[in-house]
Amino acid sequence: MTADPPLTLHPHVRERRQALGMGAADLARQVGISRQALHKIEVGASVPATLLAFRLAAALHVRVDDLFTLGGAAQAPTLPARSAAPLPPGTRVALARLPDPAGGEDLLAVPLPAGSFHVPADATVTATAPDGTLSARPLAPADEVRAAAARTAVLTGCDPALDLLVTHAARLDPAARVVLHAASSLPALRAVAQGQAHAAGLHLWDAASGTSNLPFTRRALGPATLFTLWTWAQGLLLAPGNPRGVRGPADLGRADVRLATREPGSGSRLLLDGWLRAAGLPHPPAVAVAGSPLEAASLVAAGQADAAPGPRSAALAAGLAFVPLQTERFDLAVPDGHARHPGVLALLGAARSAAFRADLHALGGYDAAQAGEVWQRSLPDPDPPLSLEVHP
Repeated sequence: MTADPPLTLHPHVRERRQALGMGAADLARQVGISRQALHKIEVGASVPATLLAFRLAAALHVRVDDLFTLGGAAQAPTLPARSAAPLPPGTRVALARLPDPAGGEDLLAVPLPAGSFHVPADATVTATAPDGTLSARPLAPADEVRAAAARTAVLTGCDPALDLLVTHAARLDPAARVVLHAASSLPALRAVAQGQAHAAGLHLWDAASGTSNLPFTRRALGPATLFTLWTWAQGLLLAPGNPRGVRGPADLGRADVRLATREPGSGSRLLLDGWLRAAGLPHPPAVAVAGSPLEAASLVAAGQADAAPGPRSAALAAGLAFVPLQTERFDLAVPDGHARHPGVLALLGAARSAAFRADLHALGGYDAAQAGEVWQRSLPDPDPPLSLEVHP
């Protein structure tokens, strides 16, 4: 005679809480328990007493038997996490431990690009709520995933050379891990301020002060440090041989010059707007809006545009002509609270290494002579003159 499989209590507390858009801290406070105790109930590691089960049901506006059901052997437990935006079930994510300024989950889920075979995922999303809270099923034992998340730093920025820096950091310290999340400079800086990244690579020129990055970092972050990563020449990316004869920003107003611009919030768009103002021109109609320097270069290389703002490195990568207009800094902004994170230390160590500097120099268009060195301390600005809003 075959024995019946053992019955297991399956909790549905998290799914109901997330469906209501309720944070874990709010529910725990309502029923009089700690977030840690609620977490154990949600993942099935603890069975609540009868009275607590009724309190949970009342707080979530359901019956007790809607929150807890009997079934066969339980599946692997899921992990509570948060993300910058709702993620569909099945999304592959990397996980990092990062305090949430709003008091939500400390585990941050960073979506991995579709078709990204070289970056291993920690988990897949099983359920998500409109506020960005989610459940993720780990692809390895949960304790191992949590330990890896504690060693993981999230870096955000848009220059493709950040990929190279991350690779050198992994070579320098295999125990630390850095996950790169692509974003333009202003959104990258905001992501750090909102607890969605540990550090931001940015190039934001403030024409009023004649300074890169520092005024914006003062506006966005508390005490922080700006580390030099590299300097580069910014200018106009042009078709090979420059058939339109573009010599500077004034030529972008010509009817025969098709402009591919960059998205609002990017450092190259900020520069372009300044160059056009200095030339006495409004922003001309754009044939396309590029999401990265390499995308801007590819639009020109494909003949879809005659000119685009961007760095010399992108022109070299795509075999384009280039008109230099300005030398600009590209820095790493790190809040003091993340300065000792092992992933951040690995990034800075890699930036200072001779191997990385030589590798970046070989790409062309970069000067990394002072990479990894402290450039400026950033303290809050009592009267911030700059807006961090993105305007089209």
